[in-house]
Amino acid sequence: MTDMKTQVKNSLSLKFSIRDMGTLIGLVIIFAVFAVLSPVFLTVPNLINIMQQSAINAIVALGMTLVIISAGIDLSVGPVAALAAVICASLMVAGVPVPLAVLLALLGGALYGVFNGVLIAYAGLQPFIVTLGGLSLCRALALIYTGGNPIFGIPQSFRSFINGSLLGIPCPIIIAGVVAITLYIVLTKTPLGEYIFAVGGNEEAARVCGVPVARTKIAVYVISGVLASIAALILVGRLGAADPTLGNLWEMNAIAAAAIGGASLMGGKGSVIGTILGAIILGTLINGFTLLNIQSFYQLLATGVIIIVAMLVDRATRGK
Repeated sequence: MTDMKTQVKNSLSLKFSIRDMGTLIGLVIIFAVFAVLSPVFLTVPNLINIMQQSAINAIVALGMTLVIISAGIDLSVGPVAALAAVICASLMVAGVPVPLAVLLALLGGALYGVFNGVLIAYAGLQPFIVTLGGLSLCRALALIYTGGNPIFGIPQSFRSFINGSLLGIPCPIIIAGVVAITLYIVLTKTPLGEYIFAVGGNEEAARVCGVPVARTKIAVYVISGVLASIAALILVGRLGAADPTLGNLWEMNAIAAAAIGGASLMGGKGSVIGTILGAIILGTLINGFTLLNIQSFYQLLATGVIIIVAMLVDRATRGK
C-alpha cells in the first residue's frame, strides 16, 4: 500500500512540473508582449511593483490551493481577511502591543478556519455552502464591528515593518516567499501534504488507508484562514488603515491564481510553484493593462479567458 501511494505521489509530482513549465511559458509570453508595448514595463521599479502587487494574492492563493487540492473551496477568505484586519487595527489603535495584536488577528483567522473545517468534516456540509455563508457572515461582522467605517491610526512601527525591505527586497515579497517555501515543504515533505493529496484524490480510499480525513480538512481551512489574515495585515500596513470592505473578490482572485497554476477544482492536483506563477500572471496583467491605460473591465475579461483556458487544459490532461 505504501509503495502504491509513493508511485502515485511521484506521478503527480511529474505532472505538476510539466504543468508548471507551461504556466511559466505563458508568463514569459505575457512579459514579452507588455515589454514590447510599454518601455516602462521591464524597468526594475516596475518589476518590483508587480511582485509586491502579486504578493498579497499569492499568499491568499496558496492557502486556497491547499483547500482546492483537498477537493474543497473557501469563498470566505476575503471577509475573513477583513475581519482579521479590523480586529488587529482596533487592538493596535487601543494600545495593545503590535505583536500581540497581530497574533490575536491570526488566531481569529485560524479559529474561523476551524469553524469552516468542523462544519465540512463533521457536519457533512458542502464546502461551497459553508464558505458562502461565511462570506456573508464575516463581512457583516466586520461592518458591525466598525460601524462601516475604516480604522485609522495604525502604529508607525507596524507600517515601517510592512513597508520596509531586506537587501532591497520589500517585506511583502519576503513574507510571500517564506509562506511559499513553508507550504512547499508541507506538501512535498510531510505526512500532512500526503494526506491532503490523498483526501482530494479519493476521500473514501484515503479513509480506508488510515488517513485522518476530518483533521486534514480542518487543517487546510485553518491554514487558509491564517494566510488570508496575513495578507490582510500586509495590506493594512501598506495603506495605513483597515477597511471593513477590505478583501473584496479576494476569493475569486485566489481561485484564479490556483487554477491558472494547475490546481484542479476536482481535487487531488495543485502545486505551490504553479500557484505562485498564477498569481504573478494576474499581477502582470493588471500592471501591464494599467501602464497601457486599458480600462479595468478588460482586465476582468482577460482573467476570465485565462481561467477558462486553464480549466480546458486541466480537463485535457486528465484525459476526459
